Amino acid sequence: MAEPFDKLPFRPACILLPKDCDLSLWSVVACDQYTSQPEYWQRVEERVSRAPSALRLILPESSLDGPHVETDIMDINNTMSRYLREGRFDELPAAMIYVERTLDCGKVRRGLVGMVDLEQYDYEPGSGAAIRATEGVVLSRIPPRVAVRKNAPIELPHAMILADDPGRTVIEPLSAQKGRMEQLYDFDLMERGGHIAGWRLGEAQLAQVAAALSALADPEGFGKRYHAEGQPVMLFAVGDGNHSLATAKECYERQKRLTSPERWESLPARFALCELVNLHDDSLEFEPIHRVVFNTKWEELLEALMARYPGARPGAHPDGGHVLAYVTADGEGAVTVPFSAAQLPVAALQNFLDDWLSGHPGRVDYIHGEDVAREFAARPGNIAFLLPPMAKEGLFPAVIHDGVLPRKTFSMGEAHDKRFYLEARKIR
Repeated sequence: MAEPFDKLPFRPACILLPKDCDLSLWSVVACDQYTSQPEYWQRVEERVSRAPSALRLILPESSLDGPHVETDIMDINNTMSRYLREGRFDELPAAMIYVERTLDCGKVRRGLVGMVDLEQYDYEPGSGAAIRATEGVVLSRIPPRVAVRKNAPIELPHAMILADDPGRTVIEPLSAQKGRMEQLYDFDLMERGGHIAGWRLGEAQLAQVAAALSALADPEGFGKRYHAEGQPVMLFAVGDGNHSLATAKECYERQKRLTSPERWESLPARFALCELVNLHDDSLEFEPIHRVVFNTKWEELLEALMARYPGARPGAHPDGGHVLAYVTADGEGAVTVPFSAAQLPVAALQNFLDDWLSGHPGRVDYIHGEDVAREFAARPGNIAFLLPPMAKEGLFPAVIHDGVLPRKTFSMGEAHDKRFYLEARKIR
């Protein structure tokens, strides 16, 4: 069944599913969420207690700079090996899983779990790869993530890649075929995660998916759709997990340097497990990612922001530029910067913050949810910038024609809507 997928960047995988455990305790949210809310991870820790859990196989990003990070990573790798020895997983060869995730708001997000070929993925701006990053990858964020992955025997994915499939040809037809597929799981997720259910595709469904993806990848159709005649086809954009996939790519490249080229295709590290979602899924909404600068002199920061962009002025003047709304403990306001500062308001703000924080005290965090950003802004010494959402229909054209977007430009839903760890795959 691999043949129809041979030239495609997304294909079936040997998927590991946990067994003989409470899946509602096994499955936890993506590690890059709630980085400024340690109380969230403490609640999860208390809830999971000693039960088998993906919590023992990941390192929350809030712990990446912790004093015991090396010991934490060693413990994670040891637990992965122990779970494998104990037969903690069922192994599903050459599998894809159709997923229905009922979000906290009641909407259903449909997805397809398989693996991507990292030879067909590139995070460099302006890349012509079939799978492209949507945001700039911060290279300094890669080494600590490589430290977590490089000796890990298995991977657990939180990356979600997007297909621009307005005709709903790839994933949506599977919904009507659930009765002809084997159901693998069906349970509630913790901490407002909603509900998740998954079905294993049969041979007929796999062939159907391969044919639909091949049609989307047709060069002539691609050129007409995006006014990009002659350009290499971009089939997928990374929606969530840009740095996760970039880390997988780096680990694969390291193994390539130690392996003869004829063995590259057989390296487990060549592939990375992820979930494919249609950009046009009704549940998929692009939420803004707000910026909170902690422990800084925000009055000086605002003065510097005004000085950075000639023509900037206080207040909201949407006809005259990008409006950067902010909140502090002393109240709310806005700065309008000229449209010439950047194509997107998030770019104008991020470019300034990068420069400001390189020479001033403070740190920035990227916050999902206006209510959380406002909560942080209410504390002395903090300032939150509240950003507008991006229209999702513009994502593929922007990446195809302009390259990657500024990092943390958009989020696919709130933090509790992010992918929960469930499936795994051997990478060594």
